[in-house]
Amino acid sequence: MTDTSRGLPERPMSPHLQVWRWHITMACSILHRGCIVGLWVGAVILAAWAAALAAGPDVYAGLLGVLGSPIGKLVLLGETFAVFFNIAYTIRQTFWDTGKGFAPRIADMTGAMAIAFAVVATIVTWVIAGANGAF
Repeated sequence: MTDTSRGLPERPMSPHLQVWRWHITMACSILHRGCIVGLWVGAVILAAWAAALAAGPDVYAGLLGVLGSPIGKLVLLGETFAVFFNIAYTIRQTFWDTGKGFAPRIADMTGAMAIAFAVVATIVTWVIAGANGAF
C-alpha cells in the first residue's frame, strides 16, 4: 500500500494485480518472453558450435563435452522446448492477427494447446534422439 502522509486514502501500488485473475493466456505470454530469451541463448550456442567446428577437433570436442554434460543437456532440453513453444505460439498469434481466437474460452484452449504441443514435441524429439544414439 502507498504511504499516505497527506491524508489520502490508502491505495495499492499496482491495482491491476487485484483486478486480474491468473489465467493460461498470461502464463503463455510470460513463457513466450522467457522462450525468446532462451532462443537468443540458443543462437549463441549455435554460433559457438560453428566457431568450434571451424577451430578444430580439440575445440569442437571441448564444446561437445560441455553440451554433453548434465547441465548442457538441460540447457539443450530447454532450447528444444523454446523452439517448439515459439512455433506453436507464433501460429496462435497468426490467428490473432486475423481477428480470430480472442474469446476467453478459445484463448485459454489455444494457450493450453501451445504448451501441450511444446511439451509433447520436446519429449518425442528427445526420445527419438536418444533412440538414435545422440547421447
